[in-house]
Amino acid sequence: MLAGIASASADDGYKTSQEYLALRDSMRHAFNSGDSARFFPALSRLEDYLLKQKDLHAYYTQRCNEIVFQMNRQRIFEAYKLARQLSKELRERKLDNEMYMAYNMLGHLNRYCGNKAAAKQCFYKVIELMEKGGYYESMPPIYMNLVNVELDDDPKEAQRLLDKAAEIAAKYSPDRVFDIETRKTLSYYNGGDTERFLEGYKRYREGVAQGQSSVHGRSVDIYYQACMGNTDEAVAMARKELADDAHATITKIFERSGRWKEAYESLREETSANDSVNNVILSNSIQIFRDELHLYDIEREAAQTRLYTLATITALLLLLLMACGYILFSHRRHMRQIKRAYEHALESDKMKAAFIQNMSHEVRTPLNVISGFAQVLANPELSSDGSKRKEMAKTMLANTRIITNQIDEMLELSFNESSGAAPRVDVVVVNTLLSDLVRENRDYVSANVSLSYSSPLPDNFSIKTQHGMLRRALNTLIDNAIKNTTRGTIILKADTAGTEMTIAVEDTGTGIPMQDAERVFERFVKLDSFKAGLGLGLTLCRKIITRLGGTVSVDTSYRGGARLVITLPIDK
Repeated sequence: MLAGIASASADDGYKTSQEYLALRDSMRHAFNSGDSARFFPALSRLEDYLLKQKDLHAYYTQRCNEIVFQMNRQRIFEAYKLARQLSKELRERKLDNEMYMAYNMLGHLNRYCGNKAAAKQCFYKVIELMEKGGYYESMPPIYMNLVNVELDDDPKEAQRLLDKAAEIAAKYSPDRVFDIETRKTLSYYNGGDTERFLEGYKRYREGVAQGQSSVHGRSVDIYYQACMGNTDEAVAMARKELADDAHATITKIFERSGRWKEAYESLREETSANDSVNNVILSNSIQIFRDELHLYDIEREAAQTRLYTLATITALLLLLLMACGYILFSHRRHMRQIKRAYEHALESDKMKAAFIQNMSHEVRTPLNVISGFAQVLANPELSSDGSKRKEMAKTMLANTRIITNQIDEMLELSFNESSGAAPRVDVVVVNTLLSDLVRENRDYVSANVSLSYSSPLPDNFSIKTQHGMLRRALNTLIDNAIKNTTRGTIILKADTAGTEMTIAVEDTGTGIPMQDAERVFERFVKLDSFKAGLGLGLTLCRKIITRLGGTVSVDTSYRGGARLVITLPIDK
């Protein structure tokens, strides 16, 4: 459950009027209770009142509350559209001091899409902008957003953030203290501290009796019933009060009561619900993409070739969804005992969510580039400058290549994981292979980078291996070097030592820290999350070289960049 943004203070005296306080409290109580029938009319009345007072800051604060409310109701795409409209209006009205609101909404959307790192980055950016603008009264809810992101990964950090939120609220917005203390009470239950939870619950009920409310109040009442041993009553309350958010709460209640079978079943329901959210996000993106293609087809019939390419990408995305379903089915089929199956399902769910969200992001980014240029080319007012059109077409083809490579990586990784040792039946001339790779990849390096190879081996030196597999593995290492090198050199080096041959790819790029030398070969690992790719390239490279009877590793003694080394046997 997300917390709303508290209204920032203003110089106007209207904020002490009975009319304003009544409108604000009506909206706040409806927000905290999740009552949409009351919330939207109350919000509309409050927004109209604020516009009459010409307080745009407070007005856009309430617009943010509407977006958060939609996310709490799992209406992710509606929230996304509202957030885009909010950002557009803030820019058009040049409300620079209020741009932190757009970052805050972006943080919420990233969190729902599973990108926790991006969500935290956005929320910390919000706090930075708030401090510059002096909006201290609105900071506690942002710290609460960070708590929701950190809770599963770092409970101690989440507790520190809760304390920070309470400290700021006590000084600048006392009306937020009750909500924060209620959230602390929930953290006591999650941490297994029943005694402190019951003390917090008593304080919560005293606050309710005094007319206070909290967005976390329903969850506190539910956990209280669970603490009293009324597990079934607590589960029934969760299903009634929390709706789509009930699964995680019910799972925790069953887990604490030792009812592992029910906990496992609830986890399955939670996983299915999360899948549906992810599928809505991806499906909506595909629908927008199809609409833009239809418009493009009407206005520019000559673009048929590009249309077929994009339709193929859509089909591949559908195959990807089927692959995800197969992965989930395979994980669940191997569960045996209920408690062990429960723990295994948790790990499986995290990996699947990372796969869906990472793939969704990495595919949609080049799709947006292709779609954007398609709209530009479809514009009848566009000049007929051939060079510009050629450059646009080149960019579209480059992004199509990115998507194709990503799909190829996923399919090849799946194939190599399920296959044994590969027969080494091809005779590969090493120097010729290196020369070909340099020539094929030279157009993809940055302008300030040179790509070459160095080999003391005779020009006719050859080994027996699988030509296509070795070429694929080396291309993966070269592509990794290109992504991480903006200046200097990338060099392919070959040599022999006894019965083994080594091929190394050296670069002068960002390098690989010693502590990450093995981790970079794990799935979905990217040391720089802003770099393009799924984090599968080095994993695929190791799978291929292992099937060829060799090894691939990071040379941790290398300085000034990165050096990855492939070692292969030389058959006599």
